[in-house]
Amino acid sequence: MSPKETVLAFYNSDLANDSSVVPKFFHKECELHWSSSQGFMLLKYDDLLDFFEGTRQSYNSIRFEFTHVLEIESTVVTRHTLFAHTIENPDTEIVLARFSTIWEIKDGKLFRAYEISQLANEDNAQSMASYSERKI
Repeated sequence: MSPKETVLAFYNSDLANDSSVVPKFFHKECELHWSSSQGFMLLKYDDLLDFFEGTRQSYNSIRFEFTHVLEIESTVVTRHTLFAHTIENPDTEIVLARFSTIWEIKDGKLFRAYEISQLANEDNAQSMASYSERKI
């Protein structure tokens, strides 16, 4: 798989239900450098195992919509929105957050990521329009 195909396969996998996501897609020496509305986190392989376990306990399904997916050699840049169906309200899909991520691929796996996220604001028409544009 190309780096872009690897990243998209990860995002298209069943992150809310599949416990094999981390071993399948992440390099054992991976690092996710994540700046969110809650501050900075550095997640390594075992942290990601815990993170996705929490995801499986909170959501029935999650999906991503991309405005940008750019590949340059072994680096892939994405800009996307995260949607989810929570366990508490499985019939309603909510918009969780907006992300921009720079992925580095090594040995066919997600090796290093630099990610910025913020909560989605569905009340802001400009924001919604910006994320509805497709530049893939």
